[in-house]
Amino acid sequence: MAVLILSRAEVESLLDPDELVDALAEAMVDLSSGRASMPPRVAALVAEHEGLLGVMPAWLPSAGMLEAKLVSLFPGNAGTAVPTHQAVIVAFDPRTGTPAALLDGTGITAIRTAAGSALATRVLAREDASVLAILGTGVQAGAHAVAVSRVRPFHEIRVAGRNPELASVLEADLGGRLGMPVAAAPSFEEAARGADVVSDIAEIGEVLSGTRPGRESPDQLTLYKSVGVAVQDAAAAALVLRAARERGLGTDIDI
Repeated sequence: MAVLILSRAEVESLLDPDELVDALAEAMVDLSSGRASMPPRVAALVAEHEGLLGVMPAWLPSAGMLEAKLVSLFPGNAGTAVPTHQAVIVAFDPRTGTPAALLDGTGITAIRTAAGSALATRVLAREDASVLAILGTGVQAGAHAVAVSRVRPFHEIRVAGRNPELASVLEADLGGRLGMPVAAAPSFEEAARGADVVSDIAEIGEVLSGTRPGRESPDQLTLYKSVGVAVQDAAAAALVLRAARERGLGTDIDI
């Protein structure tokens, strides 16, 4: 049995950010309509190291993708060379259940989570939205700033975190990458100040399919929960595998 192996560098080079946002839209509609299968995440706890290993399986018909992500969360890795979140994704042939590919999932998790927020911004944010606040300074912070900036012409980005030094580093990095004003705020409150109303009002798939409204008034602020969505991993993995086959990337291993 041959399994295609894709490294993190290969995965990140194969994911087109704009194509991914569109693929996530299809995935979320599949989920909200009941066509996709996504059971709740389960996890084994490693109490002595304050870590966990989670399992996130999904079947996504719109992408023809049957997969499971194994993701570990070890907060004690913070500040070391080892990430706090690490993951692999195993893709299966949906006709036979045969394992077909093993992909780095760490890169996919970061990119698809940010793309999911970009999708929510495209659907829910006002057209004249001009200031983006990034609350946090980890891997997701930079990924979100880049992805969300692709769907709205922001004039200013504010970043804030528990560690002011990391916020300053992110300020300099994003300012260089995005070519727009980026300011490190002294607190989460300062970065987010100006919000009036926060509502969780619907699943993003319901908004995309038109069965629920996304914004009921121009002044309403919406809140989108962007983590723990296995069908988004499936959509991203499907794009990676398709591009890998087209470009001849990856390594086939007999197991």
